Amino acid sequence: MTRCDVLVLGAGIAGCVAAIRAADLGADVVLVAKDALGMTNTSWAQGGIIGLPGEAEHDSPSLLAADIEAAGAGLCRHEAVHLLAEEGPKLCRDFLWSRLGVPFDQDPKGDPDPTKEAAHSAKRIYHAKDATGLAIQHTLNHAVSQHPRIRVLENRMLVDLLTLPHHAADPLQVYDPLHVWGAYLFDESDGGVTTVIAKRTVLATGGLGYLYQHTTNPSSATGDGLAAAYRATARIVNCEYIQFHPTALYVPGKPRMLLTEALRGEGAHLVNRKGERFMQKYAPEHMELAPRDVVSRAIFQELAISGEASVYLDLRPLKAKLDIEAHFPTVYAACVAEGLDPLRQPIPVVPAAHYFCGGVLVDLDGRTSLPGLYAAGEVACTGLHGANRLASTSLLEGLLWGHRAADAIRPELPLTVAPEAHQFAVWQPPVESMEAEEPDPLLVDQDWNLIRTTLWNYAGIIRSAARLERGRADMGYLYHRIERFYREAPLSRSLLELRSAIICARLILKAALLNRESRGCHYRVD
Repeated sequence: MTRCDVLVLGAGIAGCVAAIRAADLGADVVLVAKDALGMTNTSWAQGGIIGLPGEAEHDSPSLLAADIEAAGAGLCRHEAVHLLAEEGPKLCRDFLWSRLGVPFDQDPKGDPDPTKEAAHSAKRIYHAKDATGLAIQHTLNHAVSQHPRIRVLENRMLVDLLTLPHHAADPLQVYDPLHVWGAYLFDESDGGVTTVIAKRTVLATGGLGYLYQHTTNPSSATGDGLAAAYRATARIVNCEYIQFHPTALYVPGKPRMLLTEALRGEGAHLVNRKGERFMQKYAPEHMELAPRDVVSRAIFQELAISGEASVYLDLRPLKAKLDIEAHFPTVYAACVAEGLDPLRQPIPVVPAAHYFCGGVLVDLDGRTSLPGLYAAGEVACTGLHGANRLASTSLLEGLLWGHRAADAIRPELPLTVAPEAHQFAVWQPPVESMEAEEPDPLLVDQDWNLIRTTLWNYAGIIRSAARLERGRADMGYLYHRIERFYREAPLSRSLLELRSAIICARLILKAALLNRESRGCHYRVD
């Protein structure tokens, strides 16, 4: 049993910033990492984060807000957009650059040297070559590890949010109002479940991209926080809006690797097998710099016409203006490792599931619909992204809402008395059989394959009622099978992730089926 003021679930940018800020304000913080510290979606972010533009740029908060709104296809929450546009870039510079010392690429004066990305009207993106997320994550790891008020728990997985009256020892508490008081955590090292009681809990568990067959996300992005929030009855919105990144490196039989938006921002071309640029057919005004949903659908349609497995990203136009190997070392090394030379040949690419624009609904301070629970980062829906995310806004959103959640929590702590341990039921494993055996890995893999192929085929880049109905029916049947599976086998990470995945898959399919309007990254052919 562990007690703290603030429990932060997730150690990417949103979770680490929330932990650091809360601890700076005097709170006793426990930060939980699903894997080893630093193995997060934040680490995979190549492109960058919106910062203050250079002196030569004609930029403003209103222009940034307009770019976000345009990408969001009319579904952005105006208050969230203007909050981020006004406060986000300054916080990026003050907190990440000045306070923590994130090593962004610099201009000759020693200031961050911003670049431009697709659908942005100005050079305002701070970057560290093409591994910006990794640079931010390494810096955050050091800060949380050195902070005297932060305890880090690694290799712990969220089992359930700890709520009263759901987990009350006294059945009479069923009449009490709902409140979140921490979480149950699975410890991979010994297979046990520990209870963390906290005055306030911040959900920052990231996204769910791994639910799709083709994704830029790591295998840990299984929607654990969203599923736990759903089980705790938090309000969840916009689950149909899954953003697909247009350019993931296509190597048959290998995981898809994101090829940063900045490549097209700097002038890389999309071409077919014949070397012909095709974006003029789909977005003649913006070409390769059109919003991601437009570019992804264009590639999807081009592949449908040609029957090819991929299109190609031609980096050779960049050679005249920059050193590709030095400017994009991650991309260059990945290509070379697969026997591809981006200096001499176009690189095969396909779209891939990249970012979840929906999530647990929060206000401008990160409060959810459940008392005691805050959320920040990809698991949360602030309304910033609307129906489609503008490039390089996600890291900034995690930074801003993680910071604001901590600020909002601080004055609540002295007024809050957390329940005593005896008021909570001791967590019991769900095993119904006294002779429970370890789950067959083949069965787990098969269930995962069904989820990932179903979402890709039926709730992917282009959708229809018939596909979504079929997917929803298939996942409904699979849900009952997985729940039974979960209750007949010893608790494990693989079972917990599978349970999260099927819940999130059903949320996506239901939302996509109910929304008959094509908007942003939710595209219905019917």
